[in-house]
Amino acid sequence: MPFKASVLTLYPDMFPGHLGQALAGRALDRGDWSIEAVQIRDFALDKHRSVDDTPSGGGAGMVLKPDVLARAIDSIADDSRPRLLMSPRGRPLTQERVRAIAEGEGVVIVCGRFEGVDQRVIEARGLEEVSIGDYILSGGEPAALTLLDAVVRILPGVMGNQLSGVHESFEGGLLEHPHYTRPQVFEGREIPEVLTSGNHAAIEAWRREEALKLTAERRPDLLK
Repeated sequence: MPFKASVLTLYPDMFPGHLGQALAGRALDRGDWSIEAVQIRDFALDKHRSVDDTPSGGGAGMVLKPDVLARAIDSIADDSRPRLLMSPRGRPLTQERVRAIAEGEGVVIVCGRFEGVDQRVIEARGLEEVSIGDYILSGGEPAALTLLDAVVRILPGVMGNQLSGVHESFEGGLLEHPHYTRPQVFEGREIPEVLTSGNHAAIEAWRREEALKLTAERRPDLLK
C-alpha cells in the first residue's frame, strides 16, 4: 500500500510544493506515495467560515478553534496513521522518528497557525506535537513539508541507491563525514589520499574518524 500523507491546513495550495519535483515528485507520479491537502476552513459552520477566536484569559493573537479542527481531523483520520501537529513546543524531530513514520502506512499532519491550537483538541484527537527546530515560522506548512521531505526520500524506491539513505548524518548517531569529487586538485586543495587509495577498509575508517571529529566539534550532544 502506498504511503499516504494527509495535511490539514488553511493553505492547501502550498502542497505538494517542492515535493512535486525531482525524486519525490517522480515517486508521487508513480504512485509510490500520495498526498491530500485538506482545507480546515471547509469545516467551519458559521457564515464567515471562522476558524479562530481570541485566547481565553486574554493575550495577543488568535487560537485555532477546537470544534472546527476536530471536524477536519475526523473527516480523514479514520485509520491508525500517527497524527502530528507541527509546533515549536513539540518534541524535536529526529531521523529515528522519521524512519518510524516512513515504515508506517502514512501520516496525518496538522499545520498550526495564529497563536496556537486549542489544547482540548490536541488531547481529544491524540495529536503528537513535533518541532523541526528552536525557531518560529509563520505557520506549520513549511515544517510539514520539511518533515514529509525527510520521510518521502527514504521510502522504498524513491532514492536510486538505498545506501544513500543509510550513510548520512544522524543515521548512525553521528554527523556525516566530508565528501569529495573530481577534480583531484581544486584551488590548491587536494582530495585526501586515502579516498583514492582503493583501500575500502581504510576509507571506511577515515570516514568514521572524520564523522566523529565533526560531531564532537559541532554536535557534542549527539555523543552523550
